[in-house]
Amino acid sequence: MAGKLTLGTGVQYIKGVGPRLAELLGSRGIATVEDLLYTLPFRYEDRSQQRPIQQLLEGETATVVAQVRTLGMVQTRRGMQMLEMSVGDGSGTLRCVWYHAEFLRDRFQSGQTVALYGKIEREQGRLAMRQPEFEILGSEAAEEPLGGSLKLGRIVPVYEAVGTLSSGWLRRFVHRALGELPAAFSDPLPEELRRRLKLPERRAALEQVHFPGGGVVLAELQAARSPGHVRLILEELFCLQAGLEMKRRRVQRQAGPAMAVNPAIRERLKQLLPFHPTADQKNALREIVGDLCGGHPMRRLLQGDVGSGKTIVALQAAVIAIENGYQAALMAPTQILAEQHYLYAQQRLPGCRVELVTGGRRRRAQAQAQAPQLAIGTQALLEGGFQFQRLGLVVVDEQHRFGVLQRFQLMHKGQENAAAAHVLVMTATPIPRTLALALYGDLDTSVIRQSPPGGLPITTRVVAEARSEEVYEFVRQRVAAGRQAYFVYPIIEESEALDLKPALQMFERLRGLFAELRVGLLHGRLPAEEKKAVMQQFREGGLQVLVATTVIEVGVDVPNATLMVIEHAERFGIAQLHQLRGRVGRPQPRGAREGAERSYCFLVHGEEYGEGARRRLAAVARTRDGFELAEADLKQRGPGEFFGTRQSGLPALTVAQPVRDQALMEVARDEARAFLERATAEEQRRLVRQIQERWQRRYGLVEVG
Repeated sequence: MAGKLTLGTGVQYIKGVGPRLAELLGSRGIATVEDLLYTLPFRYEDRSQQRPIQQLLEGETATVVAQVRTLGMVQTRRGMQMLEMSVGDGSGTLRCVWYHAEFLRDRFQSGQTVALYGKIEREQGRLAMRQPEFEILGSEAAEEPLGGSLKLGRIVPVYEAVGTLSSGWLRRFVHRALGELPAAFSDPLPEELRRRLKLPERRAALEQVHFPGGGVVLAELQAARSPGHVRLILEELFCLQAGLEMKRRRVQRQAGPAMAVNPAIRERLKQLLPFHPTADQKNALREIVGDLCGGHPMRRLLQGDVGSGKTIVALQAAVIAIENGYQAALMAPTQILAEQHYLYAQQRLPGCRVELVTGGRRRRAQAQAQAPQLAIGTQALLEGGFQFQRLGLVVVDEQHRFGVLQRFQLMHKGQENAAAAHVLVMTATPIPRTLALALYGDLDTSVIRQSPPGGLPITTRVVAEARSEEVYEFVRQRVAAGRQAYFVYPIIEESEALDLKPALQMFERLRGLFAELRVGLLHGRLPAEEKKAVMQQFREGGLQVLVATTVIEVGVDVPNATLMVIEHAERFGIAQLHQLRGRVGRPQPRGAREGAERSYCFLVHGEEYGEGARRRLAAVARTRDGFELAEADLKQRGPGEFFGTRQSGLPALTVAQPVRDQALMEVARDEARAFLERATAEEQRRLVRQIQERWQRRYGLVEVG
């Protein structure tokens, strides 16, 4: 049957699958034979060692070959059908039990030789197995093409179930697919690279990871470090990095908006600064200026910890674009953050035509007939009702909340007959290097680690809910001394499913507790104008305590707010706690009154919370270094949930894992760049076809070729 299938064949054409199961597999992204083969086992079981019954030990998992002695169906007290069978091998006997076993009624006969695999238990002095895997030896029940059993007498792959499809079914489908594929098929890894790194061929690697033969080390399989695993991981990462590098090179071949920086512009940049810039800010601006004046479209990621002063660097870049006769755009993920940027730009850029575009509404700095020089907004900037005449710079804030395609859409808006705009991507969520290579491998990177002068140090304390009254009293004292406070809650309304303090309920309670104080409420469901009014009151000191949900996570800048209480802190991830804490300890305005020397953040947790939550809270209390916390967060939660919500631009890697495979990610990047340096035009076209046919859909690589 070899050669009946190809890698691109629909999965429904594998024997035994059909349209109904193909639809089920499709719900997990398994549409083709290739998709199925790249769905690797998540663990392996060593069922190769056969043991006499007499040598079995309670608690171990073992393989036994024995003869059926007695068997029969038994009905339990609850009416469940149970198959009970006794087997022996001359050294002893073993009791086997299967529950809900009507389907096994006619499978076994006395005298048959069977192989069994399962955990050994002891029941009333007798050895037993419950629900063991089995195979009837010497019968047609032994499984299929490539020879030998798939589930006994070997290292057996275990797959995550897909709906009603068990690991066993997936194992059989993979086996059949491999048996019906040609002896060799196309390989995206360059042959020279494969030979130099001593990697197996593609088909051999797939066979090894799905059905390991003799000589393979179980520990290497479990750690995804067998030769087959390493080859498939490197293949996936090589294709990703090659696609990102081709994107980078394509941009470098394009003409970017021509800009220059003269002494007058440099003087205006200095006037923007509210404080002396840090060395990191100076270096980031120097790199950005080099890009803007380099003749090619800038594609740069600006990473900076909470409160590190990224926004002022972005505004300096906008001034350069404006002074060169171009428009600039700044896109933020929320209306609150867009409003914050708008107010800040008005303050720092007097005389500049600034326009706010959110939710279909437009607001300008002053009456103006001319097009804005700087447009700040949410995704409303992408809508057809707003157009640019000469867009030269796009700044995307908190990029992880947007998809790759949205960034692509904005940077080309209004540019049909012009050079693609320069793009500066900003994030206050420090991204570990491995994830940055996967997400932003096509971008150059600038990092701001230092904080500007004037920020207050933050004391972070983990507090049990039982001590909440002490926290409230401390807040009352600090607010009486002239400071302001945030109270943050994870949900808005009462939930029967979760025993959490809702913001609405606690707002009413805190108004009673702090009867002498002015308490406000802010959450995402408030009408836009009401949200804006509440924030304006808090910013101007009209409110002393703000009860809020995570809507304040980014962009809210109130220097006088120096206290934060996060209730049910165990429900938040590390990155979100760090972002929320960043709302206090903000740089103080020049001439600010003396008083509190530091800010405070209280992480209040419920009575019962797990070890994972305990580690998260301890990490946040231990350090304010966002990069250190990002590494801890990535290790705990994995890349798919690293940003608190699923990242729409995150590559859908199926074989590789950025945290586990950091070293291979680096190798893949270096090898991809080296290959593209020396590859012929035909070799590059072949690789482009490989990426477009399979990998572009997965990685979201826009404009690969």
